[in-house]
Amino acid sequence: MTHARPPRDLSVDTFSALPSWAVAGRHATDEDLVFSSGAALAHLHVAMSQDDVPLQLVRARLALTAAEACVVLTGRPERRAELRDAVVLLRPGDHPGPAGLIFQQWQRAVARPVSVPALRRAVPEALASHLPVWLAAAQGGPVRRAAAVLDAVLADHPGQEATALILADAALARGMGWTHPVPLLATGIKPRALRLRGEELTEACHAALIRATITTLPLMADLTRAADRLAEIAPKLRAKGAGAAVEMFLTRDALAPAALKPLMSDRAARRLCDRLVDLGGVRELTGRDTFRIYGV
Repeated sequence: MTHARPPRDLSVDTFSALPSWAVAGRHATDEDLVFSSGAALAHLHVAMSQDDVPLQLVRARLALTAAEACVVLTGRPERRAELRDAVVLLRPGDHPGPAGLIFQQWQRAVARPVSVPALRRAVPEALASHLPVWLAAAQGGPVRRAAAVLDAVLADHPGQEATALILADAALARGMGWTHPVPLLATGIKPRALRLRGEELTEACHAALIRATITTLPLMADLTRAADRLAEIAPKLRAKGAGAAVEMFLTRDALAPAALKPLMSDRAARRLCDRLVDLGGVRELTGRDTFRIYGV
């Protein structure tokens, strides 16, 4: 059962913006860039270490952003609304389409702790045998490890940007001592940077992580507030299975009422979702009258 959390002031330094010297658009030297990205990652690491941060939900939301960025790289038109439709409304036996497959890759990547077996589930089957070789390229500090893996994958398979970025973020997570991949490079890197190699690519990764931290910190604050609000609402719910449903909302980017079927009937699921919207615990994300999708 989900219990209400004590209210917190999220205006404290934990989620504060990075200092101006760390986010400047231009850095005078490579050393400045490396120093700034280190400061950004350290700040993010402290924020992620807070007990109340719903890390599964943060990773799930970042996975959607990363998938959207990777879909853009392929030249396809789908954006986050279409990606959610392709995966959240997927029925057994249906195919999510090329864009939906990329979203599923990212969902699988963030769902389990970093390991070769877990990452095999997140990459195309034809590439899975290469994982040990690519991950072995990870040497040095966290960012250098991530850049090396990114370089290795793209050198072998230039068209596999999603796989390359998933593995790079996994290498970064290992270097930072995080249990799960956190989609950062994919959300911060510029498309033209993926054509770089060697030290130029490493520098681009440092810059990408500064940009990713700038956007991730406020997202973490927003989702922590939303998770606290949902936890406060949970005791007001009387429907059977409501507690388990709330836990699902706290770990996934979005849900259709059908996802709650193991817990309750279709009608009860729809009523619960609408009740959560009325109470301010979740949002309806589509604006449609049918095939609705809900998320924190």
